[in-house]
Amino acid sequence: MEKLYVVIPCYNEEEVLEETKRRLKEKISTLIKNKRISKESKVVFVNDGSKDKTWDLICSFHQEDRLFEGINLSRNRGHQNALVAGLLTVRDDADIVISMDADLQDDIDAIDEMLDKRKDGCEIVYGVRSSRKKDSFFKRFTAQAFYRFMSMMGVDVIYNHADYRLTSKRVLNEFANYKEVNLFLRGIFPLVGFKSDIVYYERAERFAGESKYPLKKMLNFAWDGITSFSVKPIRLVLNLGILILILSVCMIIYCIIRKFGGKTVEGWTFIVCSLWLLGGVQMLSLGVIGEYIGKIYSETKARPRYIIQEYLK
Repeated sequence: MEKLYVVIPCYNEEEVLEETKRRLKEKISTLIKNKRISKESKVVFVNDGSKDKTWDLICSFHQEDRLFEGINLSRNRGHQNALVAGLLTVRDDADIVISMDADLQDDIDAIDEMLDKRKDGCEIVYGVRSSRKKDSFFKRFTAQAFYRFMSMMGVDVIYNHADYRLTSKRVLNEFANYKEVNLFLRGIFPLVGFKSDIVYYERAERFAGESKYPLKKMLNFAWDGITSFSVKPIRLVLNLGILILILSVCMIIYCIIRKFGGKTVEGWTFIVCSLWLLGGVQMLSLGVIGEYIGKIYSETKARPRYIIQEYLK
């Protein structure tokens, strides 16, 4: 039987953590009883610099039951870095790792089907939402637009998949070779390859607390995903520049013909509009290129993605 580790990033989750602990203990105990996983399986909470009592709760869980372990990061590093900290810390001890959020929106019962897929030889099993009926129209629309746009930009992502997935030790060992600072795990794991499959589940409402991904963070997350995995935005800027250059040459020829034909008129509106258009395109182009240069700058510094302050094992 394989040793399963469940890795859960946490940021200010004191309102939901007790219930998360209860449900996971029940699930892991049942899986051990049914001899589907090893008795040495663990649940690992990763505290991402929480400002509430999240770490105190994790410490109490560990003292009460050694099923639970805790990783305390030195400061808030963001969801993706916290998840990576958990995955890379436990990979030497675990045979398989399941990552999920602490808010209980991911269906814990889907773990059973993930283990079935693993038994069939899958190295990665993606948890995918079966529908978005419970989302607001705005969230549903923006989420669908995000995945379509990512596909257009050439980023290989699993539609409606977040970070609820099963990965094997073999996958995590290969994943450790990806050293980039700008992380987008939903795009990295499909790049790793190996045999994979999908488990569909109904995503529940958040049990308690507030979402840690407001609109601003979601937009930043989407932009990080695009710029980390695709150079198409730069190519679009190049193509736009070529198009404007061609139009500019045509306009110059047209103006010269009008000049020699003696048909020139005052074109203040046309000139001003042209200047604003070209200025806007140039600023947009510089912004896109600057974003990529900024990422290159971050990568070349090669700073650590996280620092572990304490590991309750």
